[in-house]
Amino acid sequence: MINGIEHIENSFKQSKLFIGYLTAGDGGIERTLEASLALIKGGINMLEIGVPFSDPIADGPVIQRATARALEANTSLDDILWLARKIREKSEIPLILFSYLNPILAIMNTDFFKQASLAGIDGALLVDCPLEESELFREQCLVENIAPIYVISPSTSLSRIKAIDKSGKGFLYYACRKGTTGMRIGLPEDFVEKIQSIQSVVHLPIAAGFGISQKDAAKQVLEHTQGVVVGSLFVKALEDGTTPAELTQLALSINPLL
Repeated sequence: MINGIEHIENSFKQSKLFIGYLTAGDGGIERTLEASLALIKGGINMLEIGVPFSDPIADGPVIQRATARALEANTSLDDILWLARKIREKSEIPLILFSYLNPILAIMNTDFFKQASLAGIDGALLVDCPLEESELFREQCLVENIAPIYVISPSTSLSRIKAIDKSGKGFLYYACRKGTTGMRIGLPEDFVEKIQSIQSVVHLPIAAGFGISQKDAAKQVLEHTQGVVVGSLFVKALEDGTTPAELTQLALSINPLL
């Protein structure tokens, strides 16, 4: 199997992507493994693995609570590499490490990125790291053929988006709303207009997330982008005690590819 940057690129060439997000360690790392495999069974074809962090400023209450539970369970980056290896034994979908900057800064002088690549991680995204502060992160990713993935938002200027597009690999994550993550109804009124203007200046595929929790909205996103991210819906289901079988059904019910 091709790993890393090429794996992500090939996935976008083959189909549009239904991307799931889970907070690693919420309920224990083995429960995250069960949930990951359940989502894959429900049709997700890329998974973002959230690294728990004590100050998740981009996340709403649902993921904040999940992060707190994961930290209480002492979830570590080593646990997350174990999770990636276990998922990789069962599935070839691209795996994205989704983190804040601080946990990654703490291991920047170790062989973590090498170990992440060996575990099956294909890309890494730092949600709160600006382009200007990302060079070391980017270099270490590229050495291990891990895609450095950047976030853009409705307030990011087109000139800045062009610069981010040049530095990034794999895809651009478009946080389609101002504010934090969470379950919302519908899409922002200017979503299509924003996406069209972004696509006029970038080369990388675009995956949009932040607040997508209904099948109609997910389908609308995929009409205009190459990927859609669903996170809080799945995280809330786990908080509510959803079983793996029920989580698979939930994924199938929102799957915009079906």
